[in-house]
Amino acid sequence: MKPQLSRRRMLGLVGGVGAAAAVGATVPWLASSAETGRLLRSELPLPEPFRVPLRIPPVLTPTPDGATDRYDMTQRSATVEILPGVPTEIWGYDGQFPGPTIVSRGGRRTVVRHRNLLPAPTVVHLHGGHTPAASDGYPTDLLLPEGGADAGHHVASYPDPRASVVVGSREYEYPVLQRAATLWYHDHRMDFTGPGVWRGLAGFHLIRDAEEEALPLPAGEREIPLMIADRAFAADGSLRYPALDPSLLHQHGVETPYRQGVVGDVILVNGSPWPVLDVDAVRYRFRVLNASNTRRYRIALDPPPPDGSRLVQIGSDGGLLERPISHDSIEIAPAERFDLVVDFSSYPVGQAVTLFNRLGSGTTGHIMRFQVRRQAHDGSAIPERLSTMEVLRPEQAVTTRRFVFRSNLEHEWQINGRPFDPSRADATPRLGDVEIWRFTSDFHHPVHIHLVHFQVLRRGIEDPGPYDAGWKDTIDLRPAEQVEVITRFTDHKGRFVFHCHNLEHEDMAMMGNFEVV
Repeated sequence: MKPQLSRRRMLGLVGGVGAAAAVGATVPWLASSAETGRLLRSELPLPEPFRVPLRIPPVLTPTPDGATDRYDMTQRSATVEILPGVPTEIWGYDGQFPGPTIVSRGGRRTVVRHRNLLPAPTVVHLHGGHTPAASDGYPTDLLLPEGGADAGHHVASYPDPRASVVVGSREYEYPVLQRAATLWYHDHRMDFTGPGVWRGLAGFHLIRDAEEEALPLPAGEREIPLMIADRAFAADGSLRYPALDPSLLHQHGVETPYRQGVVGDVILVNGSPWPVLDVDAVRYRFRVLNASNTRRYRIALDPPPPDGSRLVQIGSDGGLLERPISHDSIEIAPAERFDLVVDFSSYPVGQAVTLFNRLGSGTTGHIMRFQVRRQAHDGSAIPERLSTMEVLRPEQAVTTRRFVFRSNLEHEWQINGRPFDPSRADATPRLGDVEIWRFTSDFHHPVHIHLVHFQVLRRGIEDPGPYDAGWKDTIDLRPAEQVEVITRFTDHKGRFVFHCHNLEHEDMAMMGNFEVV
């Protein structure tokens, strides 16, 4: 039986539909409220789940330079083994999928020099980074391969005299003027973000600070990043993706049936299919990232902890919450992060615990497994208070901006009825100002704002949802829904983007500009 909608929830949906209709949006009532996109099936036999050990991405060692930590990273193709015994070519940072993890210290500058040895241009975006415009990864700021491969269609389709195009290598500078949080870096090239990330261009970037380190949270080998991403594989073991131009050089976009988004039938965690992790009967901290192009998940434990401790959320996109929140399950849209603690101490040694996906079925219904192997000492705890967070109030806002995310009759993904144009500023917030941004959807749209973190004020006429706590940089908009967020623009002037993080929607121009002045 489907859950009943409350009267307030229905009114919120009706409000979203009305706002969408006012600008000519189509409202796909027949679309599933749980999932977006079309399934792309693999063409080779898939392995049994829970046979491959979880891989933990290596942490890069910086080269200290005064008050700066410097890193060098090479973007290149590599042949790796994702499915057991099957070679697969990826595009990876340092030839790895996920790329290596970078760990920064709050207040200490980080500089990453990227070298492009791939056969196509790239752009690097530090997702969740409070970053100057020149290093934010604006989608036309291309890094061309060594040798100067042509920038492709961008010159003709998106004339952008402000674009910064370089050949061979580029340094990205991050002041790290933000609190401890789970960030990630990924390709953000104009029109080709979807296939670039699908081929492997994604990795973790963690920020630490004294406030977080003073807490008795699980640490060391008991603090584990989990990048969840779905993929599909061709008969030869290559990553299957319905790109119109597999070279990723000229014609952008996907085959027509996949314009709503691409979802695969293999669930990878840190690049491993349905992996297994041996754990002690103690608390673990999991930094969970949904790095899928389109797929949403509702994650839960099976069986749930006997003592009822469940999934305890301690952080969101922008870092620690004020207080922990317990969930039976958590919905996570593309690009969202949830910082979770799971206590395995109430399970008997030998118990297998599955992290499954309540929005999936068949091969996509499970994600990974934990195997409780032994008793062990646990010096960790979850404090009742984690952090102090400034609460932004609506009366502080100098303006409210409205953005409608929808598809037109030609199946083009637009914001306020217009596709992306790098020469147009859709908003011009002033440095230091607080603003409310109101998003309305016709479909599932995980909306991401660059530069800033925000707080969720309301969904429709209701309070924020159960997964909206804390500072966010990505908000999960559901079909025919209206959401208001509030933010302050600080530190950095310049041009940034906001967009749908369904990567197929983003690549089909569902993106806007804002210029901080």
